[in-house]
Amino acid sequence: MTQQTPEERAAHGRKARELVPRSRHGDWTPSADRTDPLEILALQATTRVPDLVPIRYGRMAASPFAFFRGAAAVMAADLAHEEHSHLDVQLCGDAHLANFGGFASPEREMIFDVNDFDETIPGPFEWDLKRLAASVEVAARSRGFDDALRHDLVAKSARGYREAMKEFAGMRNLDVWYAKLDGVVIATKWGVEAGQRVLQTFVDRAQKAKSKDHLKAVSKLTYEVDGRLRFRADPPLLTPADQIFDPNNSAETITNLLKAITDYRFTLSGDRQHLLSRYEFVDLARKVVGVGSVGTRCWVALFIGRDQGDPLVLQVKEAERSVAEPFLQPSEYVNMGERVVEGQRLVQSSSDIFLGWDTVIGPDGIPRDFYFRQMWDWKLSADIDIMRPEGMAVYVQMCGWVLALGHARSGDAIAVNSYLGNSNRFDEAMCRFASAYADQNDKDHAALKRAIATNKVHAISDI
Repeated sequence: MTQQTPEERAAHGRKARELVPRSRHGDWTPSADRTDPLEILALQATTRVPDLVPIRYGRMAASPFAFFRGAAAVMAADLAHEEHSHLDVQLCGDAHLANFGGFASPEREMIFDVNDFDETIPGPFEWDLKRLAASVEVAARSRGFDDALRHDLVAKSARGYREAMKEFAGMRNLDVWYAKLDGVVIATKWGVEAGQRVLQTFVDRAQKAKSKDHLKAVSKLTYEVDGRLRFRADPPLLTPADQIFDPNNSAETITNLLKAITDYRFTLSGDRQHLLSRYEFVDLARKVVGVGSVGTRCWVALFIGRDQGDPLVLQVKEAERSVAEPFLQPSEYVNMGERVVEGQRLVQSSSDIFLGWDTVIGPDGIPRDFYFRQMWDWKLSADIDIMRPEGMAVYVQMCGWVLALGHARSGDAIAVNSYLGNSNRFDEAMCRFASAYADQNDKDHAALKRAIATNKVHAISDI
């Protein structure tokens, strides 16, 4: 196949401006036939564990930002009504501020990247960027930041993306593939702007995150019974498998889950299959995670290696169709766990060595897709609720940078860079969009709270 020249790819990006001018991305009003967001959430609930759905509503009702986190499906439906660039990349699909963070690479370096891919699917690059920009605005409002500061933060997130894309557009393919955001790069790019205090905070938190690993997960989630580790019972947040299923079918269901845990290893490379074979499965529990994911079936599986001091905890998380898929091309993957895994491998600069997938037949006889990954591996999450403005200014640029890296790895960096250009026109459009969409998010959040107050929606809070 003949490759297009860089000049031809750049011309394609400029041509896309004629179809959708950059400034037009700032225009957003709800469509006349906009689906009620509560209907979208209710439809999602039909495939989830009924007993856990009220927890999801309770968590989403806590604040406008919490609602935004759980409303990826709502925003996907809204974006589908907008004109888009047709410059496709592998979308994260849910690129809000809380879905970025630090974790360990296989080489045991702390890196910063996108860390949630439940909704990943190919689509127009600006969908991810609009979700990021809107999340910055929503989070900044929750902190009480004034108009000027909020505008500056949103603009910085877009500028961070735009300037990073320009950088990647000028790099060789292998150099883009090997790029990553670690402490050295952070200090180089934002050291002067951030100041020593912000950088030192990152270093300190990164060092602390190294203790948030499988050993910490085991100490928090398990206890010892007759010399063997077992998961604690803390329902509904953590429930051992034998306490969930009907006694008449629990053995068969657990057998199906164990078979999937065994079979999943064949989605790993040979060396990682060998490593996993050195661990023995010992226990299984259901765990409630996140905000938007609450109600999906999520398990934690405990393995022991050479002895009790050599544990491994894998998260086994249900993967449904991406919330964006109804509005884009169907996924090329039949198994939705494989969709998540392959999307993550394509976008992330470095992925978990135990990342894989399989299908499990549940007690209702319905096959469901799952993906597997380690539970906590130097996990570093930003505390957006207490982050100082100067720290958030760096953080949003970091988010924009790694989002651009994922898009450059999976899409045409030259065309996207050409579309964005060198001016701040696109940045300003993102500011206008973020403000308008945050207004809508406030209304949607208020509607959920009214529905809870009038008993139209059952919610459980503070869990």
